[in-house]
Amino acid sequence: MGHQLTRQDIQKMKDEIQHRKLVVRKQALEDVKEARAHGDLSENFEYKAAKKFKNQNESRIRYLERMIRNAEVFEDQSAEDEVGMNNTVTVYFEDDQEEEIFKIVTTVRGDSLNNIISIESPIGKALLGHKVGDRVHIKVNDSYGYDVVIRKIEKTTDESEKIQRF
Repeated sequence: MGHQLTRQDIQKMKDEIQHRKLVVRKQALEDVKEARAHGDLSENFEYKAAKKFKNQNESRIRYLERMIRNAEVFEDQSAEDEVGMNNTVTVYFEDDQEEEIFKIVTTVRGDSLNNIISIESPIGKALLGHKVGDRVHIKVNDSYGYDVVIRKIEKTTDESEKIQRF
């Protein structure tokens, strides 16, 4: 099973692949050709750097193509008043008596340091489909869990934000 991705995630990956194949690859090949013309390849740093960049670009293309090939398309089936994909959710942690705001995203876009959480994380899984006022139990593992109360749900679309690089 691959990563869960939205159709927009997959399209952005396809766009990056196309850009890398048509623009970056062409430039990388030109850089290698130019560096090769400078002479002795064994001591030519420019040649080694150009080859490394070319190989990194090709590796990135293969990685993105593999991600798309193995992706499981995630369709947000949440109602307007339920937590769903790309929603910003304010939750109240009862034990700590604190509120936190989380953005729910697909796995490849998660960034827990910035409260951008994956639908596959314990809190992401637990919050999906719940409504404002619901008390939700977040099961971290078999022996530990905690409760949160959903205070606010802000619906957003995938297109309304800048997506980080995959």
